[in-house]
Amino acid sequence: MEEVEKSSQMISFAAMPAQSERFRPLVVIELSPDILFDTRDWLLSLLCTPKTNGGAGLLVRPLAEKGPESTILLVGAVHERLLLSAEEFGLLKPDAENEMRPFTFRARHSFLDYSDDNDDFFMPSEQLYIIKRELDNLRAVEKGSVNGYPKIALYPGKSIFRRLQSKRLVRQLYPLHDQDSLRKLAASWYGNINFKFAPVDDIRRYFGDTVALYFSFLGYLTSALIPVGAFGLLFALVGGQTDRHAALALLLLIWVCVFIQLWKRHSAVLAYSWGSLLLRYDFEEPRPGFHGPLAPNLVTGRVEPTFPAWKCALRVYLVSVPFVIVSLGLAAIVMFAYFWLEKWALDFRLAEPFAPLAFLSLYLPSAIYVVVIEALNRVYRVLAEVLTEWENHRLESSYQNHLVLKVLVFYFTNCFSSLFYIAFYLHDIPLLKQSLVTLLIMSQILNQIVESLLPFWLRKRRNRRLRHVGNALGDTTPRRVNGRPDTQDSDAMQSLRQQICIEGKMDVYLGTFDDYLELFLQLGYVGLFSCAFPLAAALAMLNNITELQSDALKFCRVLQRPFPIPTDSIGVWQLAFEAIGLMSIMTNCALVAMSPDAHELFGQTDVSINYVMAFVSLEHILLVLWFMLHFVLPDRPYRVRIGLAHLEFQSRLALKQQHEKMESLLPKDIIEKITRKKQEAF
Repeated sequence: MEEVEKSSQMISFAAMPAQSERFRPLVVIELSPDILFDTRDWLLSLLCTPKTNGGAGLLVRPLAEKGPESTILLVGAVHERLLLSAEEFGLLKPDAENEMRPFTFRARHSFLDYSDDNDDFFMPSEQLYIIKRELDNLRAVEKGSVNGYPKIALYPGKSIFRRLQSKRLVRQLYPLHDQDSLRKLAASWYGNINFKFAPVDDIRRYFGDTVALYFSFLGYLTSALIPVGAFGLLFALVGGQTDRHAALALLLLIWVCVFIQLWKRHSAVLAYSWGSLLLRYDFEEPRPGFHGPLAPNLVTGRVEPTFPAWKCALRVYLVSVPFVIVSLGLAAIVMFAYFWLEKWALDFRLAEPFAPLAFLSLYLPSAIYVVVIEALNRVYRVLAEVLTEWENHRLESSYQNHLVLKVLVFYFTNCFSSLFYIAFYLHDIPLLKQSLVTLLIMSQILNQIVESLLPFWLRKRRNRRLRHVGNALGDTTPRRVNGRPDTQDSDAMQSLRQQICIEGKMDVYLGTFDDYLELFLQLGYVGLFSCAFPLAAALAMLNNITELQSDALKFCRVLQRPFPIPTDSIGVWQLAFEAIGLMSIMTNCALVAMSPDAHELFGQTDVSINYVMAFVSLEHILLVLWFMLHFVLPDRPYRVRIGLAHLEFQSRLALKQQHEKMESLLPKDIIEKITRKKQEAF
């Protein structure tokens, strides 16, 4: 520990650290160009100060001592600092028996692939995760202000870095891309056209668990859509008989239920192999944005911010819930405006059937409605984030759950309310098909423009900038250390400046929220109403195939490298997809029952009580089968459950051995007293 703290103090602003280990910049902090020089030095000192003295204990140096580059800070960490922080944050690593368990510095030699000279013991994503946690945990101990800015107050328990970011003194914080590793990842990911999906393990090593799990889910969903898309294409070609549409509806119901349950088992296997499934046994740390008076935690004893749960609940129920209700009312008003526009278009077609705009008016209202929906969704999303941040949730999981719930309720109402209204109030199946086709195709086209064409243009622009900067600096062949520029080499410094110049202007990745949301809406269109449009699954499958490639290009060439976030599942999105599965049972049964052809098939001229009860019984049978499937197929496979039980047994055994070792160090008379009490207890 002392070696790490001493090495953290050896940073010179004008020279490199005098260590045998070369300084490897992992993270870039871009300060405001107008920041005071004293404020920059204060921040540098705070980041380099040992953790025991209230600092972050990291290696930090400016890109230059003077000029504009002096406001760009390069952040790294010595190997011992990473080891000690990994123990503090409960990072999981495989031991000699390839079993995942929390890393401990004292027993570091018992972990797989560990050696004192192995700087690659931690994956790149793990190194970035540790540095980000250290920066986020840099909190004010007492009330004060930012050095040089007395009006920017620092409150006890609040994250100093968050405060600097909110006041724009810190403009950007992002990890540097490792060019060698990124080149290898891109080659195996999207460099060659093949039928393989994303290399999940390589993605996890470079980008972390959250991004890897998203691409695993996207690939799993795309694979699952292949059979149902093929059947939908077949049904669309052979005609519109009711028995075939009923068979398609039944196939969709079985597919949705089985897919969701099998994904839960697949994700459990992935999380167990990564070790992240054990995160639920750890005590979750407060999120960086959580603030309140400092006080000792009753469980861990650590000093951290506190905020009464009842205050958070009041903010949720007295402010957030009314806000969501008002927003849903606005979405309903927009929906009725769409139907008024649809009626106007219908009257126009009837009055002027041969007018030049008659054909365009057929899909014009739905196209306008899609654009309005997208605009409302984006505005609501920003407001929901601000409101959820104001609620001040202690845990990141709680924050995400409340945010996702707010957004899903509005998005679901905004995107699907018109379809429900058409299907179950207007009973207009042709209009339902037309609206579904427009909503599905238009939303996918908009997403592909944003995620494919725009990233391609941004990549071209980046290449032009790269050539321009390279010509200005001259051709260099920089020496590299572990895939990163050696900052002790002048040529490599030029390359590093060029890299920072390019990556600093890249777009910031805001997380997997929008990616899962897009898949949630897609699954809703496919599962809820696609028996009215059999080609929906095939179109969704084609969209996802291009999505895999465009997202790969986006992560590797367009976006700044995101900070890794450990996760053991897709979180609340799993419940959202399960809700879609339950509702798909009800909507598809109702759509088949409402079909005029179904009446003819069962010899019904009108809707009788027996006819209704038959479909209600079918719906209930399918719901029972849904819950039976959840019972028969557990969320975690047998080998995962056995592995978790084995790890829990080992933890208890280790705790028992630790207690026995502590007892053996006690005086003999106290040991006899403890033994006597144990015998009396039996």
